[in-house]
Amino acid sequence: PRAHIVHLSAASALPMIIEAKAAGLALTVETCPHYLTFASETIPDGKTTFKCCPPIREQANADLLWAALKDGTIDCIVSDHSPCTPQLKHIDSGDLEAAWGGISGLQFGLSLIHDEGIKRGFSIEDISYLMSTRSAQVAGIADIKGRIAVGQQADFCVFDSESSYTIDAARIHHKHKVTPYQGKVVKGEVTATILRGQIIYQEGSFPGKASGVPLLKKGA
Repeated sequence: PRAHIVHLSAASALPMIIEAKAAGLALTVETCPHYLTFASETIPDGKTTFKCCPPIREQANADLLWAALKDGTIDCIVSDHSPCTPQLKHIDSGDLEAAWGGISGLQFGLSLIHDEGIKRGFSIEDISYLMSTRSAQVAGIADIKGRIAVGQQADFCVFDSESSYTIDAARIHHKHKVTPYQGKVVKGEVTATILRGQIIYQEGSFPGKASGVPLLKKGA
């Protein structure tokens, strides 16, 4: 049997994970952009947009997560995209107990990880591996996803690594314009997205119709 740890936020778990992998256990681990790009000590009190489960921790913790990505202890980076209405976030009241626990960040994930990762010595190839190739392997769909190669499903994006922009509500394409990344400047922008060979996003527009299909690993 194999096990997978989702949404790892606490670096205190890393020694146990290292020990388990060294013992030969079939264990894989993921973390998320918000645990790698935010630090709890910089979040203002009552800012419910930052509430997620598990919670965002200190900068020193994020540094250890990045190191674990570098040495392979953490296998991949996933979005943990969790959108909700502004009302569910209780933005006006700042009621952290009542607020929805989740962050909607799918659209900005690659930009955020590229911006921070390059500063930490990761290459664009490293980032692509962590967010695409390795994620597909862990999900059991590497036969069709995660690489640009003959026989794969021709999924890729056009990414301008030199373009910088500020994340704001006007840029958000999902339904509810709520994000803790508001005002953050990032370097690296997705200018087009191709799904199974078809352009589904280009320069702020969405040509064509929705064409998503269920993804199941073999034998599922």
